[in-house]
Amino acid sequence: MAMCEEVSVIRPYCLAVLVLGWFAASPVLAQPAPPPAPAAAPNDYGKAESWLCRPGREDACAIDLTTTVVAPGGATTREPWAANPKAPIDCFYVYPTVSRDQTTISDMAIGDEERNVVLQQFARFGSQCRLFAPMYRQVTLTGLRARLAGSRLELDRGTGYDDVRDAWNHYLAHDNNGRGVVLIGHSQGAMVLTQLLAKEVDGKPVQARLVSALLLGTSLPVPKGKDVGGAFQKIPLCRAADQTGCVITYASFRSTAPPPANTRFGRVQAEGMEAGCTNPAALAGGSGPLQAYLTNRGSLIAQSAPQTPRWIGDGAAIDTPFVSVPGLLSARCASNEHANYLEITVQADPTDARADDIPGDLGAAGRVQADWGMHLVDVNVAMGNLVDIVGRQWKAYLAKARR
Repeated sequence: MAMCEEVSVIRPYCLAVLVLGWFAASPVLAQPAPPPAPAAAPNDYGKAESWLCRPGREDACAIDLTTTVVAPGGATTREPWAANPKAPIDCFYVYPTVSRDQTTISDMAIGDEERNVVLQQFARFGSQCRLFAPMYRQVTLTGLRARLAGSRLELDRGTGYDDVRDAWNHYLAHDNNGRGVVLIGHSQGAMVLTQLLAKEVDGKPVQARLVSALLLGTSLPVPKGKDVGGAFQKIPLCRAADQTGCVITYASFRSTAPPPANTRFGRVQAEGMEAGCTNPAALAGGSGPLQAYLTNRGSLIAQSAPQTPRWIGDGAAIDTPFVSVPGLLSARCASNEHANYLEITVQADPTDARADDIPGDLGAAGRVQADWGMHLVDVNVAMGNLVDIVGRQWKAYLAKARR
């Protein structure tokens, strides 16, 4: 499938970016097109079941995030985790394409796939902010498979945005109370939030409450060599950890597999524009260490690793949900003739007792799809960095508010 002409707020649901390409060889491609979803009435975000996560309840975000830290020599320590019940700001999250519903637009029933992606990408921010994650009727994997198979079925790409906009407005009216907020999204979720920010936040009074936006696994247009313009006119890229009202954005690729000519991320074709890249390991520029949080079994946001990673050379069992491998990964923003991207380097030591690689490549039928890069772990590989940055940002935000 060719790269779409432009990835911007004009085309927020560009198929080449929404698709999680592991399904390209799925048997579903040989099946008839799924039935279109019925016309969508507005959701009621006053109902508890319309939210994956809200403060003060047992839900998808109230989960165990305990982590085993594996040092280079193979020694392990246990890292506990706890939410901050007095967090001074909020986080509002829109999840990526994960729904396996059999219609082209998902329903509002919370499934295992939505719970899994919150576990991987969002719950850990609860140490810094109150957590809000609405369900929304997203374009499903089923609908995208049908389109890739050649179906002329028209996908309803506006319902998901309408849902998120309605959830955002409900949050502002009933929950925000003037608090600072971080918007977080990945892939389809990042593109929905790009549209929301452009229409509802950029240059509007509510922008004063924007602590930051984390728009990950997407290609955000900015003028070449500049930090503001393109998708947003008043919201710049973040270049320091204590900068507020700004955007962190990137799409990740291995240093050993940079974006190819058919890359699906890291480029935009609007004249004078390029895809923004901000390195969460070194926002001011250069390279820095990544603080990754990966599931101990190697499961990803939309597929499982071929086998459980051997995190320690002797195969010792790890009984925590997450694993951290400090010093194994580093990142820098890089460019080649095809894209701007976040280059992930694995600094393995074959002589030590720790794993020498991480799962995260997107593949089908045993083949790695280089055009997708490390899309499935865009968030996981920098989770610790992102959480730390949000912590610094809210401190800077509150300090400015007190002046």
